[in-house]
Amino acid sequence: MTRDEGSIRDGIGQDVQRLVLVTGPSGAGRSTAINVLEDLGFEAIDNLPLSLIPRLLDGPPRPMPLALGLDVRNRDFAATSVIELIDRLTRRPDFAPEVLYLDCAADVLVRRYNETRRRHPLSPNREPLSGVLTEIDILAPIRDRADVLLDTSELSPHDLKAELTRWFDMRPDNRLSLSLHSFSYKRGVPRGLDMMFDCRFLNNPHWDETLRPMTGQDPAVQAHVRADPRFDEFFQRTRDLVRFVLPAHMEEGKSHLSVGFGCTGGKHRSVTLVEMMAVALAKDGWPVSIRHRELERRINMLPAGTEAEPKGKAEATAREAS
Repeated sequence: MTRDEGSIRDGIGQDVQRLVLVTGPSGAGRSTAINVLEDLGFEAIDNLPLSLIPRLLDGPPRPMPLALGLDVRNRDFAATSVIELIDRLTRRPDFAPEVLYLDCAADVLVRRYNETRRRHPLSPNREPLSGVLTEIDILAPIRDRADVLLDTSELSPHDLKAELTRWFDMRPDNRLSLSLHSFSYKRGVPRGLDMMFDCRFLNNPHWDETLRPMTGQDPAVQAHVRADPRFDEFFQRTRDLVRFVLPAHMEEGKSHLSVGFGCTGGKHRSVTLVEMMAVALAKDGWPVSIRHRELERRINMLPAGTEAEPKGKAEATAREAS
């Protein structure tokens, strides 16, 4: 990420058209980003030829912000033309242009093409790697001009949506939204967390054979974790800290805060903390969403037709309260 959230939004008045140019190598998530921006209230247009953009932008500012997807597959696409377009828009007082570049590691892009069995648009008759490297080279000058640079190499569509919401959600709301994440340290720390707490010092239900198959969404597991004499003070101090920083982040213009809780396996202790914290903060009136990364991985790995374990009561309560 290259610019502060506040600096991107500063100076955008009612008579200034907000315009986001979305590009990046094929397979990095541009189509997903366009759909997310549309959900956020942008008028989104994908694959528009560069030669038509000036005509589209003639006239008074539109009531909605614009998001334009720029695809290297367009016949008139050229990095120099995109740079010239950015420079022209930057000089116009009635536009606030931003370049959103979705980056991704070449090996990840190749793997995505192999998994989907799609041909790369720049190497339809050759291996995907050739097209991937060519496209990355073509887009390099635009990447250098990016206002927001998101590396999607390790982002799921859910993660990408959360990041885009963090940067581009301008919908009126008098409350900052909060997302709580549980995760396993063995699989690495999730990207984009603003705050993170380590729960590995608490009682581990994994060592109880009756609790091992359960998750932190089960009351028995939660009771086991809460029985740790250190739990109450840890939960109260953590809750109070989050309560303290939420209004401060709102005053700084943030619209979203991500808080992570990690443990060894991401199944018991971290899930318990997220479930309980969601209920406590939702009761305070904060819009809260929950994501249990490792539980989602388990569900995605279930054979077809297998019934997934039910959502926890805390998640439902948090969403109702928000």
